Amino acid sequence: MNDIIKNNQEFELLMLQCDIARKTLMTSIEGQMTGFEVMNGYNPVEHIKSRIKSEQSIMSKLKRYGCEITFSNIASFIHDIVGVRIVCSFLSDVYDIVKILKQSQQFEIVKEIDYIKEPKETGYTSYHLIVKVPVYLNGKKEFIHSEIQIRTVAMDFWASLDHKIQYKFESEVPKVVAEEMLRCSQEIRKLDHRMLDLNMTVNRFFKDK
Repeated sequence: MNDIIKNNQEFELLMLQCDIARKTLMTSIEGQMTGFEVMNGYNPVEHIKSRIKSEQSIMSKLKRYGCEITFSNIASFIHDIVGVRIVCSFLSDVYDIVKILKQSQQFEIVKEIDYIKEPKETGYTSYHLIVKVPVYLNGKKEFIHSEIQIRTVAMDFWASLDHKIQYKFESEVPKVVAEEMLRCSQEIRKLDHRMLDLNMTVNRFFKDK
């Protein structure tokens, strides 16, 4: 571990603040989803997960950015130490959840990235929100940047597999593997649209009753 991070009280305090922010986010999101379910009789969420980025991952990301490993660079450039992933069934659910989250008074949305409408070159699709979460500790108020990812089950399956493949290769993923992953992503996007159409068809049967 880098000496700047190891046994650094400032870094330990940041990690504590991040954990508080993670818990605040989870409580807020779960509360909003429960409220939506009560009002609409439907919960769009399949499951929610959260994590705190490891020290090794933080250092690796700074190196990819070409930044020196310092506490100030961690605070300035790493905005996803806290991560929350919301997985839902249908494409329409993604945008419903985004709309719900925008109503929250517990955090402030500072950036949105729609990788569903504009996927990454690798084929990655998801909806990202960068938010600022207020954290109160030792009589002080600090804002912790966090990332919320919203995606369908199909998108999550692809992303999980892509992560495992990336982890296996120390350098760049071979072209043949990258091209096949891209094709799989394109098929998954088609499947998401088909499942959404199917869900709309099913719902029409119940509306007619």
